[in-house]
Amino acid sequence: MLIVHDPRCTAYGSSLRPEQPARLLKTAPFLREQHPDWKWLQPTAATAAHAALAHTTAYLKRLAQPRDFDPDTPWFDDIDQHAYRATGAAIAAADAAISNPTEPVIALMRPPGHHATAHAAMGFCYLNHIAIAALHARTQHRLDRVAIWDFDAHHGNGTEAILAGRDGLLFSSVHQYPGYPGTGTSSFQNCHNWPIAPHTPATQHLAALRESLDRVIAFEPQLVMVSAGFDAYVGDPITEMTLKKNDFATLGTWLREARLPTAAVLEGGYSAELPQLVDTFLTAWAGEASYS
Repeated sequence: MLIVHDPRCTAYGSSLRPEQPARLLKTAPFLREQHPDWKWLQPTAATAAHAALAHTTAYLKRLAQPRDFDPDTPWFDDIDQHAYRATGAAIAAADAAISNPTEPVIALMRPPGHHATAHAAMGFCYLNHIAIAALHARTQHRLDRVAIWDFDAHHGNGTEAILAGRDGLLFSSVHQYPGYPGTGTSSFQNCHNWPIAPHTPATQHLAALRESLDRVIAFEPQLVMVSAGFDAYVGDPITEMTLKKNDFATLGTWLREARLPTAAVLEGGYSAELPQLVDTFLTAWAGEASYS
């Protein structure tokens, strides 16, 4: 297991918000303690040229201006640099999966990214790391087919909007609806959605997740990027879903059994159990015994 992480990602934010430094201040040390043999890589920040693969020039200029974007997505000092570092981690994770297809890899960073559109920040997200990494893989590595599997509880509306209609790219998402951001109610072109009602039994939710991953596998991608959000957990404070900890082990097991080059990117997950949820998912993906 390779974990791409820069400790500076915890140097901004507020404990009064769900997306807060404690998410990784607790998760990173927990993983280091539980798995001292796992490898860690500190990434290089992405450049504006990388970000321009998915975002407009006007928006990238706006990102550097010290004004709040919306009530969920405030300005923090150096937030643009934090976002560029998180994007760099996603790119490094994609590169690692391409160069070593049998080793699981995750970009363990904040802020998350899958709500950011080409034109705007929203939903705690400033740059769309996974869309940028997927487009980087298509252009820099000349891959013909790249798929994104998004199991975050919230629809990756930004990822969908950026990738919709683009050749060689597939977006597959399972998410709560009704729920933020209120999108992802239907499938079209290369974007496939499975909206799940609040409080849907976990067995039905898992069946949708299996179907969505099967859609990814049928695409025969040369790289799978995973928007790994852990807010579909039954104990998450901002969603109404029912997955238990062991269900995330199931998701990791499915990825291991798919035997495809795969890189994950941390998105949401706001419960106090986030360290254990991430560990359960990664441990199963790596095919190791669980200690948490």
